[in-house]
Amino acid sequence: METQATPRRLPARRRAWKILMGLREAALLVAGALLLALSVDLFLAPADLAPGGVSGLAIILRRLIGSPVGLTMLVLNLPMLALGYLRLGRFHFLIRTVFVVLVYNLGVDLLAGWLPPHGLTQDLLLNALFGGVVGGLGTGLVFRGRGTSAGTGVVSRILQLRTGIPISQIYLITDGAVIALAGVVFGWEKALYALIALFVWGLAADYVLEGPSTVRTVFIVTDEPAAVSRAVLDGLGVGVTTWPAKGEFSGAQHAVLFCTIGRPDVNGLRSIVTEADPSAFVVVGQGHQASGGVVRAIPKS
Repeated sequence: METQATPRRLPARRRAWKILMGLREAALLVAGALLLALSVDLFLAPADLAPGGVSGLAIILRRLIGSPVGLTMLVLNLPMLALGYLRLGRFHFLIRTVFVVLVYNLGVDLLAGWLPPHGLTQDLLLNALFGGVVGGLGTGLVFRGRGTSAGTGVVSRILQLRTGIPISQIYLITDGAVIALAGVVFGWEKALYALIALFVWGLAADYVLEGPSTVRTVFIVTDEPAAVSRAVLDGLGVGVTTWPAKGEFSGAQHAVLFCTIGRPDVNGLRSIVTEADPSAFVVVGQGHQASGGVVRAIPKS
């Protein structure tokens, strides 16, 4: 009877773990989206700071035509959603990102009625610093929930996955034109403060996404190497090397798997490995560079 009961418990545990991880990721997406909305309402929009991206364009358009910031962001995000659907996971991407976009963009307009209309401070430097920190924390949480906030975040995510360049550097590249436009509309002093906000934003997002380095080395000790290897390859597009190992205390035979992944994939890998083998032992370290082999591939799901 025990041999019949054992196979039934493992799928149940995996389903429970999958539900738990889904709830955790949903909470991260909601928290991140709300932080992004607060960053716009409390610091960026009141000070006319447009640190690039769709939010920056919406703040500029509010000055030019008087359109609501949140609604404008929602309209501008539609083509970005189409791009992300094609390049970042199709339906899986679309569900998560549409959810974040709705909470974030609609939250900007809905929360504005409950928050101080002129923000928390009139100091441009404080608005730039705290707008960048709060927005970066929100972006990092959204990425940890395996979503994006659309906008230029979609472009940044695609470039980061392909090149491994830190998000802080990619934001400076993709959002430079918006900041230049803000300089024309609001004046170059505010454009310089917006550039500070953008830089701080990227740094905060980087640290939420597992620190400053770009490569993570992963060792996995498991009794189900085939299932774990296949799950990692299918889920992240990362090649895995396997070799046999022996536990010195128990004398039991195990397998050790090794792979390298990008910084944003650490939490996704933990979820994938735990779902494939809940008893697996996972060690994640830091690496400086990785070359050769299958280092990064974008999933086609």
